Amino acid sequence: MIEVRPGGRRRIDRVLAPDYTSDIEQRTLGEVRALRDEAAQEETDLSYLRRVLHARIDIVRAEQRRRREGGSASVVEQLVNILSDNAVGPAAGSGRHQTTEPSRAEAHRRHVEALISDVDLSDVMSLSEAKLDQALGAYTAEEDSVSRRRREVQGVVDRLNADIARRYREGAASVDDRLAEERDRR
Repeated sequence: MIEVRPGGRRRIDRVLAPDYTSDIEQRTLGEVRALRDEAAQEETDLSYLRRVLHARIDIVRAEQRRRREGGSASVVEQLVNILSDNAVGPAAGSGRHQTTEPSRAEAHRRHVEALISDVDLSDVMSLSEAKLDQALGAYTAEEDSVSRRRREVQGVVDRLNADIARRYREGAASVDDRLAEERDRR
């Protein structure tokens, strides 16, 4: 489960701390953008972790379905179809276009593997029903936890974006100034 530790040093601990957005009106526009970018990176990482978990869930469910229906094709033979179903299906949840790459992809992969350390999905057909049920339960519970935290982080990003938009709307920030900043940075 994704736990937030009050006073913790991880990015999720900072982003979901109650005071993360408490004084944004007094901060500079640059500081608010930096907070927003940090929160957006956490959202990207949580989204990546969800995708990894969804893939594992889909593999386990496909094997359970194959057994129920008496199918002869192995999950490996069906893998492209299994994993592409979510990729082309209707979006579920609060997905957003993300412009950043996951920053901790390897750590997320290890985290998912550690959930069910004795279940090897590379040979899912050899697993017992009990092991499949155990894996599905663990992956589903973790996905629920990640989704909940992701929604909380999205709320933080929304608050920060709303403050940035308010500044532009009220004239406290201007597009011309932003373009000049970008030019100076290059």
